[in-house]
Amino acid sequence: MSAASGLRNAGSDAAAPAESSCPVSRGAAARVLRAWNIADLRRLAKKRLPRAIFDFFDGAAEDETTLADNRAAFERVRLAPKTLAGVARIDTSAAILGARSKLPIAVGPTGGIGFGWPFADVGVARAAATAGIPYTLSTMATASIERIAREAGGRLWFQAYIFRQRGMTLGLVERARQFGYEALMVTVDVPVGGKRERDFRNDFAIRFRFTPRNVLDFASRPGWVLSVLRHGMPRLENVADLAPEAKSTAEIASSVGQFWDADFDWDGLARMRDGWPRKMLVKGILRADEAERLAGLGIDAVVVSNHGGRQLDGAVAGLTALPPIVRAVKGRMSVLVDGGVRRGVDVVKALALGAEGVMLGRATLYGACAAGEAGAARALEILRDELVRSMQLSGVRSVGEIGPDLLAN
Repeated sequence: MSAASGLRNAGSDAAAPAESSCPVSRGAAARVLRAWNIADLRRLAKKRLPRAIFDFFDGAAEDETTLADNRAAFERVRLAPKTLAGVARIDTSAAILGARSKLPIAVGPTGGIGFGWPFADVGVARAAATAGIPYTLSTMATASIERIAREAGGRLWFQAYIFRQRGMTLGLVERARQFGYEALMVTVDVPVGGKRERDFRNDFAIRFRFTPRNVLDFASRPGWVLSVLRHGMPRLENVADLAPEAKSTAEIASSVGQFWDADFDWDGLARMRDGWPRKMLVKGILRADEAERLAGLGIDAVVVSNHGGRQLDGAVAGLTALPPIVRAVKGRMSVLVDGGVRRGVDVVKALALGAEGVMLGRATLYGACAAGEAGAARALEILRDELVRSMQLSGVRSVGEIGPDLLAN
């Protein structure tokens, strides 16, 4: 059977397999253990995945200037470390959204990661639970709200996109409430989809079809192809009802963008706040005046974010937007930041600039694409070890000691 015909059959969205993990070969496990930083995990993911799949995760909008600036913003910040501080014992625990976390880190929502590794959503959620940090399930995940609640454990947040079919959004939110998710995260920076040109060039972002380009691309990664043939093409389990006429996951994925609700506004958000009984975060804020207004609405936390550079190219980096937002909310809400976090020292920099914690996107995603749950766990282990070392070298013994006095003038 050819790769093309096999993938056609695999993409028929048959019932999801009962298993919820994909075994990691000894070779893959050894390789991720030899990954010393997130960049190493990225290289392993790139080597394993077809270009179209890797670029879907790795790429961003248009010229990708905002993607680059997310990373550059961390590199521009310089620390003035303290010395003689007695740093033999380090406490990395922190309060994240009013509850204790073993690290000042949460895993952010990343859609479609089951295309990179079978059952990767469950694997990343389990890795987060083991690490003692919150995990956010994306609306566009390849695991359902119910599956993650049953099989992952830990602190679970649900990220909601706003669809024109408002009842669809509210139905997802209600399912998250029923299954005990502690917080709802509303993403507000996607009135329309960004122009992600890598996907266009790879024949990935249009209604999916097999072309000479992508068939050859897939055939160049036989390990990935065999995985798809064995486990089936993943399903976007939470949004399948949006495109009932679609015959495959790829068709659903290519159709979902037309369902975003570009008319969603402050009144709509206020109604969602009134209808959700637990903690609520709003993700995708880069303006201090909007963060201040959200605090007035009773929103519990804001995620300073430009969607990993995948929406408006030219938007300010999250880390750059962070300090004025922290000043504007004046402690009335939690402030998290994402975009470009690749090192443990990045966490120190974000906290010194006023964040309560950081959210990870591509960092754990690269690990998951390299070796599933083991790879995601390795990503978190790397960041934890780097955070501890960075705190010791900065002369701080606990997260609570990280403040603006660490910043170089």
